[in-house]
Amino acid sequence: MIIVLVTIVFAKSYAIESIPITISPDRDKVIFDGKWTFYWEWKRTSLTDLSYQDGTTMELRTAHQGNFVYVFVDDISDTTYTKGNDNAMICFDTKNNKSTNPDSDDYCFVSVLGSSNPITLQGNDSLALTNYFEKIPNPNNMTGVGGVSDENDRYTPTAHTGYEFKIPTDFIGRSNNYGFYVLIHHAHDDKYYSWPENSTNTGFLHIASPSKWGNLVSPDSSLPEFPIPLMILLSSLVFISYLTRAKFKDEWSNTY
Repeated sequence: MIIVLVTIVFAKSYAIESIPITISPDRDKVIFDGKWTFYWEWKRTSLTDLSYQDGTTMELRTAHQGNFVYVFVDDISDTTYTKGNDNAMICFDTKNNKSTNPDSDDYCFVSVLGSSNPITLQGNDSLALTNYFEKIPNPNNMTGVGGVSDENDRYTPTAHTGYEFKIPTDFIGRSNNYGFYVLIHHAHDDKYYSWPENSTNTGFLHIASPSKWGNLVSPDSSLPEFPIPLMILLSSLVFISYLTRAKFKDEWSNTY
């Protein structure tokens, strides 16, 4: 029974697309300029390959250290770039409630190519005309920068766009399972690429409904590995098994 229950819980947890995030001890060494500033800068992070049907590829790096979540979108296919227009967005559903319309626990952060002035959006389910998001002040100590690669890039010597983010957990909260969404805009051909793939909204802002977002999962989180109800059930099963064995032992002793 225990094996079956654990299998069911794990299957449910990973039925939705997930990206791993790992703890990294050297994130404080990152220089935020939208690229690999030195060859080892983003090496000690989780790597997720993003590829699309038209041949576009990107490398997504994720990590956390201290009070921050770090994300790097290395957009290796965008070699025809437009400063001030190309951009990347990452979104967090902090409660991971997968709401149909963005609400107050949903946040998106935008880095624009050639700029170190990011944009922060918060869900507001009463603002249908703006895709249920509104612009708010950036949180303290947040960073978002878009830049162009150089010879230090690990994947290709061809210059291309990249976007680095540093998001404070004091703002989005600490969780081992955020709802997560990525949206990249190539201005030269006005194309949008998202993760999960094919979840781009055709309306204003192009942000998909949080119900279509994936998960950002931290396997090394200190939070409980199992949900509390399951822990209670498993503890009960162990206790019942102990009582049953103890009773059987007493009956065996009295009989023989």
